[in-house]
Amino acid sequence: MLRLSSESTSAWLGRALSDMDTILLDHAHCEKKAASTALSLIFRYQDEAALMLPLSALAREELEHFERVITVLRSRGQEFRRLAPSPYAGELISSCRTPRIERLIDTLICCALIEARSCERMKLLAENLEDPGLARLYRSLLASEARHHQCYLDLAAPYTDRESLRKRTEVLSAHEAKVIAAAPPMVRLHT
Repeated sequence: MLRLSSESTSAWLGRALSDMDTILLDHAHCEKKAASTALSLIFRYQDEAALMLPLSALAREELEHFERVITVLRSRGQEFRRLAPSPYAGELISSCRTPRIERLIDTLICCALIEARSCERMKLLAENLEDPGLARLYRSLLASEARHHQCYLDLAAPYTDRESLRKRTEVLSAHEAKVIAAAPPMVRLHT
């Protein structure tokens, strides 16, 4: 369902579980970036009317998640602050084609894959966290992450035929697997 070409490793899970404060901080940054990306697409492709309302709704929901994660951080005595990002998203997006519509399709697919990886990792956290409150938080976000994954693929669909979308998703998913495998061993949601 999530169209990922690889699974997260136990090494990633071990790093994440050993430093949940950093994972939560990075998670807040990821939600903020996801909202920003949706808004950026609205501005960049404002002549594509079909994108406007779904991306606006998605940005609002990402900001709600951002606020929830910050609330959890504060409950743990932490504050939102700067954090060096993982190179994951930049490396993934670097594979996008350059012609306008092809770039839109690829960007939407890459966003779908980022949401899929988030969903996969949040599920691992939900299943392995000893803190019941954190496990509950991650369980509560799974449906949204999966829905966002599908939303981005649905938004890409009108711009190409079904088979081309499937093939391009496979290509970008294989690229995503290489990016995640080559990521530095940072404590981040996407490394």
